[in-house]
Amino acid sequence: MKKYGVFSMAVRTSGMYIRESNWYGAMEHIFSVVTSLAGAGMIIATQRLFDTAAGATYGEFWHVLAPLGVLVMLAVISQVANGLENFFTEAGFIRNEGRYMQRFQMKLSRIPAKKFEDTAFLDDVEKAQEGVSTIGDFAIVSLQFITYYAVYFVIVGAYLFWLSPLLPIVVIISFVPALLGQIAQIKVFAEVEEQNAPERRRYNYYRRAIADREFYKETRILGAFRYFHRLFSQTLLDVTQKVWRTERKAQTIRLVLGLATFAGLGVSLYLLFNATMSGVITIGAFAAVLASLTRIFYIMEEIIMMNMGTTLQEAGNLANYFRLMDMEEVSGEMGTPDFSHGIKAEGVGFTYPGRSEAAVSDVSLTIQSGETIAVVGENGAGKSTLVRLLTGLYVPDVGKVTVGGLDTKNTHPASISGSTSAVFQNFQRYKMTLGNNVAISDTTDVVSEARITAMLDVAEAGIAHSSDIMLSPEFDGIDLSGGQWQRVAIARGLYRYNGFIVLDEPTAAIDPLEEARLYGQFKRLSEGKCAIIITHRLGSAKLADRIVVMEKGEIVGEGTHDELIARPGKYADMWEAQAEWYHE
Repeated sequence: MKKYGVFSMAVRTSGMYIRESNWYGAMEHIFSVVTSLAGAGMIIATQRLFDTAAGATYGEFWHVLAPLGVLVMLAVISQVANGLENFFTEAGFIRNEGRYMQRFQMKLSRIPAKKFEDTAFLDDVEKAQEGVSTIGDFAIVSLQFITYYAVYFVIVGAYLFWLSPLLPIVVIISFVPALLGQIAQIKVFAEVEEQNAPERRRYNYYRRAIADREFYKETRILGAFRYFHRLFSQTLLDVTQKVWRTERKAQTIRLVLGLATFAGLGVSLYLLFNATMSGVITIGAFAAVLASLTRIFYIMEEIIMMNMGTTLQEAGNLANYFRLMDMEEVSGEMGTPDFSHGIKAEGVGFTYPGRSEAAVSDVSLTIQSGETIAVVGENGAGKSTLVRLLTGLYVPDVGKVTVGGLDTKNTHPASISGSTSAVFQNFQRYKMTLGNNVAISDTTDVVSEARITAMLDVAEAGIAHSSDIMLSPEFDGIDLSGGQWQRVAIARGLYRYNGFIVLDEPTAAIDPLEEARLYGQFKRLSEGKCAIIITHRLGSAKLADRIVVMEKGEIVGEGTHDELIARPGKYADMWEAQAEWYHE
């Protein structure tokens, strides 16, 4: 596994921040350099002021005005530059944060769909999402090390060395234990983040089960509120306790190291006092360094205890972010499927991540151009998995799938999805207008109100509202019944221009006879296209040109309704069990 060191991540985040900030970032760090130069110059100006004042008589007060003016001017420059630096930092930070999230989301859209069936990957996404919010802080601190801290300490260090070679050495040594302690914390915080990622996913789910609109009716009626609240509270407590134990250990280390730093300050003051009493440095130099020594130690503590400490704690989250951003993406050649070649699966097998049993095993199937097939079988038979393979959403582990003459292993998924439409069983209820709920399936063209209306009519949606009505009570709109939502989802799938269309059991809230009428309309609309109907209601399957029967991931029967009903087998058994639905 690729290692993500703090230095390499600092370089990478800094580059990202500068590119995104444009001139905001440039101005921010120009003023950072000015602030550091002015701050360092104030130490030297303070020495000049005290030396001049110590050597001046009462009548030579005007001699003091020049060094006093220089000190005041540097103080004003430092304050103004610092204010402008903060302004451009905030402007650049706000500008960039949304873009980091946009890039993260775009990355997720380019990751193979199979990954989203892997719980380890979902944990990685959770951890990476935590890292998105740390990019800006990490980059700003990294750049400050160069534009502010490095410039300041090079000048001040040279000045202290000129006064007494031991002074800068003592200051540096005082903070070595603190630096080592902060570095040691990287592994601790990274391990905690690794443990907490799946726990955070759980308590976010429990929170939704308590408060989200899609859950609350069932949660209240079943009296499950306290149950989910207990799970949420326990999971949140587990996460908090792990973080608290780690923080407690870290704070203990910081306290001990802080005492070492305080001792270093005492030694520095002793050296300064001794150098003054022995005449090595002037009274002015003593006053300047004494006044600035506290500032120097504060900045060192800010670097190591605050900035570096926070940066190292965030390094684990940031490493997770970069690990996901560097993850392999979907690839392949772009092309245009020619559905006159139909769709073929040859010896296809597929197993979901983390499972030992194949969801689809040794399946071979050909769908001719303009043919509608129905795939039937009991729950868990592999119907939906087969469709995901035939639409190029998943790539088979073994075997080969060609869609319109394009091999899904060598073709970019966008080439196939661009000519494919599907309505899945777990369709989405978008909190948007009725028109957008339908037209979202084809955003490449101007929205056609006539097409929206026509597809809603085909789906027999029965919604007596204009397409501008909001389908969300949360946004001052209306809600639909389960059956109406399913019809809207079907209209959405039909709205998209396609050469290959799939209906994957989207009609569970519609009674069998209505489903049969809807599929009859679908059959007419899909003429000349490759089409698949997935259903466990066999009355609808009769409308297909051919029926494929699946059981335990394999095809166990194939033919027309009459052919399959005439011979003993899975289909005949299922038909016998469901026949009473269709007697009328």
